[in-house]
Amino acid sequence: MTQLESARKGKLSPEARTVAKQEAISTKKLLSLIRSGKVVIPANPKHKKLKAIGIGTALRTKINANIGTSPYKPSLKQELAKLSVCEEFGADTVMDLSTGGKLDLIRKKIIQSTVLPVGTVPIYGAAVKKGLDNLGEDDFINEFEKQAKQGIDFATVHSGITLSSMKLSKKRRHGIVSRGGSMIHHWMSLTGIENPFFKHYNVLLDIACEHDVTLSLGDALRPGCIEDSTDKPQLNELKLLGKLAARSVKVGVQTIIEGPGHVPLHEVEKNLKLQQKYCKGVPFYVLGPIVTDIAFGYDHITSAIGGAIAAWHGAAFLCYVTPAEHLSLPSLEDVKEGIIASRIAAHVADIAKGIPKSRQWDNKVSDARKNLDWESLFKLSLDPKKARDYRKKSGAHGKECSMCGEYCALKVKKCG
Repeated sequence: MTQLESARKGKLSPEARTVAKQEAISTKKLLSLIRSGKVVIPANPKHKKLKAIGIGTALRTKINANIGTSPYKPSLKQELAKLSVCEEFGADTVMDLSTGGKLDLIRKKIIQSTVLPVGTVPIYGAAVKKGLDNLGEDDFINEFEKQAKQGIDFATVHSGITLSSMKLSKKRRHGIVSRGGSMIHHWMSLTGIENPFFKHYNVLLDIACEHDVTLSLGDALRPGCIEDSTDKPQLNELKLLGKLAARSVKVGVQTIIEGPGHVPLHEVEKNLKLQQKYCKGVPFYVLGPIVTDIAFGYDHITSAIGGAIAAWHGAAFLCYVTPAEHLSLPSLEDVKEGIIASRIAAHVADIAKGIPKSRQWDNKVSDARKNLDWESLFKLSLDPKKARDYRKKSGAHGKECSMCGEYCALKVKKCG
């Protein structure tokens, strides 16, 4: 029984009870939100170490961190180290996007090693295993089922790109930038066969329902530059994803919708309103959005700006972006920086939305700063070690910091 089916029967699952406690929300309200599809709890029963979290309306904005090998760097050890960074610095979920090495083993080890909900993109596994040009229709679905049986909690399936929508991207400045989307586009172009994730959506739902895998309906046609934002290909796909999500929720499959992408600041709110219109409150999972194309090496900042605006206007789930975005496989430090930037964006939005307990954190920090209570301030920081290091390197001799020294406003005020 899925979390959605359980809620519709009025049953409070152990995972839902955990989420209600975490979020300071009544169990009655939480069950109502789950029943309507506005909250999901990604929790495959086969993921034994899982610590449940909720994603959606009235809950704290969650962030996802991507890890995973590449053909150039297929190191499981390195990705498990990144997984530890994800847990240490507060990611809510993690996605394994591996495309190099022994993918089944990598996925298995990640699921076994973490309490975080684990997501994947099944088309990657299918393409790496058999070669993209050699895939048959069944391979798409079989890979999803295999991963569901392994214990993945959510999966990106690019069900919204179809034979009829393929031509729409040709007039774009940047075409298709989704890796999974480009794979399916290539396969459809090669075979002339409809996207199996769309054609066999009912089979996909049956598998997701059996294993309670939350479907993350992928944005294959998301904009890859701000010039392509909110264009016809993106919006046509979003409308279709909304219809597919309605089918999912109807049969008891938890579902979220993935969104852009590269979006200029003044279009972020519009994108959220359109998603809410077409998808009827199903949680929105956004990559960034990245609000300018010029910031190579700093896209964790551009995405945090967009993410804060997006979450303020209703996005429930932010996919982190690291400084290595568009450039390389992220390092351990990149993963950390991406997580912290996204956590800041999520927290800023939660304050604006009035999410319970969000402002209390800031108030505790303010009290510590007022009292020059450095130990409390460090403990309340997103990155205590970095804060301590700055303090240590500053050479400050008194309780104040080295910028103002004896002219510290807080110290002078106390003396006055």
